Amino acid sequence: MSGFIGKLVRKKYIDISNVTDTKLNRVLNTFDLTALGIGSTLGAGIYVVAGQVAKEKAGPAVVLSFFIAAVASVLAGLCYAEFGARVPKTGSAYVYSYVTVGEFIAFIIGWNLILEYVIGTASVARAWSSYFDSLINKTIQHFFEDNMPMNVGGLSPYPDFFAFGITLLLTCILAIGVKESSTFNNIFTGVNLLVVIYVIVCGAFKADTHNWSLTRNEIGNTTVYGKGGFMPYGFSGMMAGAATCFYAFVGFDCIATTGEEAKNPQKAIPISIVVSLFTIFLAYTGMSIILTLMWPYYDLDSDAPLPEVFHDVGWDVAKYVIAVGAVCGLSTSLLGAMFPLPRVIYAMASDGLVFRFLSTVSKRFQTPLIATFISGLLAGVMAMLFDLQELVDMMSIGTLLAYTLVAVCVLILRYKVKCFSFKHKVEVYIEDGDDQHDTSSKSHLLGNTSKKKENTSSYIKKMFLRDSNQKTPTIETEKITEYNIAIIVLLIVILSLILVVAEESISDSKPWAIVLALIFAIAIFVMVYSIWVQPENQDPIHFKVPLLPFLPVISIFINIYLMMKLSTATWIRFAVWMAVGFAIYFGYGIRNSSEGKSGQSVPLLDEKSESDHED
Repeated sequence: MSGFIGKLVRKKYIDISNVTDTKLNRVLNTFDLTALGIGSTLGAGIYVVAGQVAKEKAGPAVVLSFFIAAVASVLAGLCYAEFGARVPKTGSAYVYSYVTVGEFIAFIIGWNLILEYVIGTASVARAWSSYFDSLINKTIQHFFEDNMPMNVGGLSPYPDFFAFGITLLLTCILAIGVKESSTFNNIFTGVNLLVVIYVIVCGAFKADTHNWSLTRNEIGNTTVYGKGGFMPYGFSGMMAGAATCFYAFVGFDCIATTGEEAKNPQKAIPISIVVSLFTIFLAYTGMSIILTLMWPYYDLDSDAPLPEVFHDVGWDVAKYVIAVGAVCGLSTSLLGAMFPLPRVIYAMASDGLVFRFLSTVSKRFQTPLIATFISGLLAGVMAMLFDLQELVDMMSIGTLLAYTLVAVCVLILRYKVKCFSFKHKVEVYIEDGDDQHDTSSKSHLLGNTSKKKENTSSYIKKMFLRDSNQKTPTIETEKITEYNIAIIVLLIVILSLILVVAEESISDSKPWAIVLALIFAIAIFVMVYSIWVQPENQDPIHFKVPLLPFLPVISIFINIYLMMKLSTATWIRFAVWMAVGFAIYFGYGIRNSSEGKSGQSVPLLDEKSESDHED
């Protein structure tokens, strides 16, 4: 049993001396990565989500919804940025969790990222096809419904061969080379941003501040559209809107999958994540402000609000400009959704957790060719056959779980004894290596484990009082931090369940839910304080998450809370997908893992250097 558990928790070994070596082509600069992040995120959301949330959930307070969603995304983005600086390897959250948490958790994350990107690609391809079809009076839909109808529950009313063709075309573009894909993305993202600026500037001339202070009489004395004013659906509506808007920011994590194709990943990945998220936030906020000032929120069109609003105010020419922006935005979203998919499969196949033939890299194009075509074919078939309305929520589980694990990994690594930087190897073994120095170095590294076990009062003191003389972590402080992190995650899960189950009770001012929530919140704060007083690892890296441990813990809470808000049906479909993944892992991956075959189980340490000095 211990050997089996050891296989589940074995960690990825990264040789620091060749961490930047790769079979892939390093051609992407910071501008390319920033454009990739903006393009993959600023697509369908900006042309649809803002109007839907304003009309159905938040009203003009959609501006605040986007702000809250942006804060949540920035917290996750900062954690991704630090790991991009630490681990410039293809695979994003999958690799991050592999080097810190262990193989089994890493497989779960990787398997969920595959789900997220496959469904994301298929849904955007379907949206692209539908938007284009609407411009030609739905000619494609009418033709296939008349000639090839599909009357099967859960499937599309007709096979969308156009969406299938779009996906295959993009697959070929991705297979040809990453630089060519990046050029395509940069051009279309530039056009999309110009259209966003055009809409904001032109819409400002038609803004009417009265639309933010409508009365109940003006909206027709109905409760369907709330009570009017800036926050017609109340605080809960604004927060519900934030949950939806959060998913509009999903996509920036594709930057983190380019660790082996960026020219200077340690600097380029953190910078591009932060810049792209800030740009996206400005675009979403500006668009939602203009949209709700130009026209009453309750009268917005749910499917295509921007063209309809400009038509209603008499600027029909803007409809065609917006159509161009939407096509470009959807194209870059499609690329952004599909770009990381073969790279995650490539990373997992290279490690032996899924079938190894998927890690084959083309010598001519220097791209993971087989993984690209198989993932493109799978996404294309889904786009052609499936009605994706009920599957979209499944994207959220994979994304939120990845964000949560990355935040946990940041906390674990920052308080570890054995951690690395890319400027220096593990420096405890740098000196000449005489026996006396080697012994003292190891004694420092192990945190004086030869000492007798301290009594309980001393241990509690170490948990809650900062030692000014202790500047670097020891094995003892590392363990204290890891136990605290585990307790914090458990408490956050329970607190989130209380909040979700008791939301109605809290709104009715029943005290039990408030008391329970306060108790768990105080317990979480105590554990966070205990982490805060522990010494941090001092290895130099290009970017670190500020305000540790508070920002990662806040990120973990937001992500877990939003996961608890998902429907039971979504969790059931998630369980089915995970059952398939577990069959692959326990039937193939656990026996073919590269880490298992090499016998390496200690991550983030130059073990060759260590053994040389021991000899």
